[in-house]
Amino acid sequence: MPQVVLTLPTSTLEKMKTYYASQSKPNVPSSALFAAKTTACTITAYRSGKVLFQGKNPEEEADKWGTGSSASGQKKKSSSHHRYHPSESLFTSSHIGSDEAGTGDYFGPITVAAAYVTAEQIPQLKAIGVKDSKNLSDAQITDLAKDLVALKIPYSLLRLPNKKYNQLQKKGWSQGKMKTILHHQAINRLLEKIAPEKPEGILVDQFSQPDVYQKHLRSEKQQLQENVYFMTKAESYSIAVAAGSIIARSAFVKAMDTLEFDTGLPIPKGASGKVDKAAAAVIEAYGEDKLDELAKVHFANTEKAKKFVK
Repeated sequence: MPQVVLTLPTSTLEKMKTYYASQSKPNVPSSALFAAKTTACTITAYRSGKVLFQGKNPEEEADKWGTGSSASGQKKKSSSHHRYHPSESLFTSSHIGSDEAGTGDYFGPITVAAAYVTAEQIPQLKAIGVKDSKNLSDAQITDLAKDLVALKIPYSLLRLPNKKYNQLQKKGWSQGKMKTILHHQAINRLLEKIAPEKPEGILVDQFSQPDVYQKHLRSEKQQLQENVYFMTKAESYSIAVAAGSIIARSAFVKAMDTLEFDTGLPIPKGASGKVDKAAAAVIEAYGEDKLDELAKVHFANTEKAKKFVK
């Protein structure tokens, strides 16, 4: 069975534990910090700092956190050195950046946004504070998204409602495939919007190996656009990706606010124990069918929530 092993600092292990909370496995080895199961593989993080990714596609998850050794003992090639990695010149050129939000959240839609930023606009966007959305508060993100619209930055935004997400998931689509198709569609729509102008490149914040991304495209009879590049943590390097990230996150925050308004219930972000209790409240107030509209019901939070229902 394919496997990848990473050695990671404690701070990263804690981030991983939170990230995979909704997919955690109840029984873990005594030497393990946590264990989780995704559609790609099983993940076991040990207190020593070693993390084992094992399953049909361990690279898809391992590449989110670093590089390591494969089962054969050979050093796994860094995702930053694959053939789709951009040159540094792309970051100062006119290019499209694409990013998403809401993928690890039980409630709320996945939102994907692609933004086109010209070389001349990059200094201005840096000056107004456009940067990695993970380093911004929701209020800052909302304000910056308004600034991007006011500056007429061309963008394309897609939302995947959870009712449709759950239908696709039951059909066998992985979340990785859903994100791939959303990014692909967002980029296509943006290319149409800015035509006949052409970007010098297109950068997708990498969430899977480029070959896996292309496999998902082929399964839907689609193919990669010209000059597409992939890079992990791309929003830290590309203002276009950072702009896409801000637009996507702003749309996600707005969607979460709408869910609270529509249900009259607190709808927390993430996938923590607080989310389990919120899901139970939704079931008690509206029934399980309503939860199918609001949440990614294959997350472990659903079964945990049912235990709270009286």
